[in-house]
Amino acid sequence: MESQPLPLDGITVIAVEQAVAAPFATRQLADLGARVIKVERIDGGDFARGYDRAAGGLASHFVWCNRGKESIALDLKDPRGVAVVRRLIAGADVFVQNLAHGAAARLGLDAATLCAAHPRLVAVDISGYGPSGPYAGKRAYDMLVQCEAGLVSVTGTPGQPVKAGIPAADIAAAMYAFSGVLAALVRRGVSGRGGPVEVSMLDALAEWMGHPLHHAMHGGTPPARTGLAHAVIAPYDAYPTADGGRVLLSVQNDREWRRLAEQVIGRPELGTDPDFATNAARVENRERTDALVGEALGGLGADEAVVLLERAGVACARLRDVQQLAEHPQLAARERWREVGSPVGPLRALLPPITLPGGGEAPMGDVPALGEHTEALLRAVGMADVEIAALRRDGVAA
Repeated sequence: MESQPLPLDGITVIAVEQAVAAPFATRQLADLGARVIKVERIDGGDFARGYDRAAGGLASHFVWCNRGKESIALDLKDPRGVAVVRRLIAGADVFVQNLAHGAAARLGLDAATLCAAHPRLVAVDISGYGPSGPYAGKRAYDMLVQCEAGLVSVTGTPGQPVKAGIPAADIAAAMYAFSGVLAALVRRGVSGRGGPVEVSMLDALAEWMGHPLHHAMHGGTPPARTGLAHAVIAPYDAYPTADGGRVLLSVQNDREWRRLAEQVIGRPELGTDPDFATNAARVENRERTDALVGEALGGLGADEAVVLLERAGVACARLRDVQQLAEHPQLAARERWREVGSPVGPLRALLPPITLPGGGEAPMGDVPALGEHTEALLRAVGMADVEIAALRRDGVAA
């Protein structure tokens, strides 16, 4: 059977983007076949390029969020730089920006202005708190939005709230921007018109807070912070093993508890003991429940514990660190790793989670150097050598 083209083959995206939220959104579009042109500052580019040097000398955030893009470096404080962006947009299908509040509007690059001029364009404004309201102008870094959205209040231990170890607010906004673009492109296919798309980090993360939010609004109390445990399910935690590992298990119903009691703990009578027979009773007696499970697993190695739990039909997992994730046997068995090019040579990268059997594989293009495609893109919008030379001489393009 003939392979189908990538879904976004032929779609061009212009992105005036920085950090994580917009770059991660547009990387998803590139993975589906779109051509993504990244507009960067001439003085260092996307500031995420400078976060660290962990990826072979490149910033790990930048490598993660920017493969498969073309980079053009422009000074948008100069009207000639903005004019180049407008010429790029004139031939594009999608425009994405996450500039500071008000900056895109001052440049005439906000979604409403662009869609009025280009009816088929899908234009995305990503912000921290939305375009209006008392928080509209606040700086919105990921950790700050995690705090404002209440995520930190439900993450951590009873004595210590903590932020998520990944940029959850950025990722949430990125994925809603990505799905918003796809929805708007489908609508354009029907109506012939694109239109604005608005996504805020607070709105996105507030949606992800749905369970604790509804628990608090309708139940009267927010869920407690319980570390790796679950606020309303027991046993549900990580337990040390004899070899220094930790194994997590989750008992979702009383049938599973009876199997755990008989086949792992070795005390089948706990399956009917009123102190443990129901989830409500086990939560009420959480310390005793955890002690029983901990004693049973504490004498086993992690591998032994996992085998025993799986044989009993109890959901379980190892507590892996990041390096162990990089060597995860499931990712290796499913051949999820590829190499992508970069200014420092090949780097390992995961295939995107969306798999389209019968279609082409995600292109997994190179991570661009700053301004790597500036000259080619300036020529593509019709600029002559003398114009390009003037932009470079005056520091408008690099």
